[in-house]
Amino acid sequence: MKSIDNILAQSVFSREDIIQLLSSDVVGRNKLYEKAASVKRNHVGNKVYYRGLVEFSNICFKNCYYCGIRAGNKNINRYDISEDAILKAVKYAHDSHYASVVFQAGERDDDEFIEKVCRLLRKSKEITKGEIGITISVGEQSEEVYQKWFDCGAHRFLLRIESSNRELFNKIHPNNAKHDFDKRIAALRLLKKTGYQTGTGVMIGLPEQTIENLADDILFFEEFDIDMIGMGPYIEHAETPMFEQKDLLWSLDERFNMALKMIATLRLVLPDINIAAATALQAIDQIGREKALKVGANIIMPNITPTVHRTDYQLYQNKPCIDESASDCNNCLEARIKIAGDSIGYGEWGDSLHFKNKK
Repeated sequence: MKSIDNILAQSVFSREDIIQLLSSDVVGRNKLYEKAASVKRNHVGNKVYYRGLVEFSNICFKNCYYCGIRAGNKNINRYDISEDAILKAVKYAHDSHYASVVFQAGERDDDEFIEKVCRLLRKSKEITKGEIGITISVGEQSEEVYQKWFDCGAHRFLLRIESSNRELFNKIHPNNAKHDFDKRIAALRLLKKTGYQTGTGVMIGLPEQTIENLADDILFFEEFDIDMIGMGPYIEHAETPMFEQKDLLWSLDERFNMALKMIATLRLVLPDINIAAATALQAIDQIGREKALKVGANIIMPNITPTVHRTDYQLYQNKPCIDESASDCNNCLEARIKIAGDSIGYGEWGDSLHFKNKK
């Protein structure tokens, strides 16, 4: 078996190398974090890019076993924010020099939803004179719809796989056509074909998930040539079927530490991609996102959803910042990022260098 030092001296990593990095003890983990910080600094710099997050609807047609806004959850107030309120949030982001927003919602594929997203994209570009960068995270769609949204102004798309292991994927989703592993993979391929900067991600610490599964997730990102990643610790929600498996889970500390190891290892394997510091990290550790920035992450998503709706968009329990205004969130994050030793790329889209380098 190689030493951690020997593995960290490499630029290409085998499955066994990745497993060993993810299995490292406290000493090895700290070496991994130090190396990942160096790789981040040398490849993408110590600049953090904002994506103002607008969770504009919690209406979802899917019934994923882990998700608090699943269609089967009847104990939730459903909402669909008006276009004027969404555009007001976009204007706030633009005026605050965020440079980019993320439109996120439950997964729907009806015509009304598709056209609403089109209008939001066009109007967002119009009111910011084309200056706002736009990521969307609204699920599986047809190639025609992906192209339509791309033409309307979206240029990044986040579609999380949640687990690249087919068997594990099937355990956390219903067994039907709406929750099909191959369909998810095909959608990612369509996004790349359309021209989006393509993002995905996984949950870390799922019931029955192994370190080997997580190593394979990283290799999946590499093989799929992904441009950006959003991944974080799995946190259970009481109104989901998977809550019954809570006694099978790693502790919150174990899930948190593994999430940081995943970020750091991914930064070594794919040095020039964008990696988000997931909000779920802060649900476990008050400075969880700052810790992620220190070990390789370079994207932060301040929540600019109108505060009145934030409590109704909880994919997991104990979601932080649900009672803060957009300006409160901004002031808090700015201070935290500076403490972490990074600067904020105000006014910059911060597109994936990995995507640009493929051109």
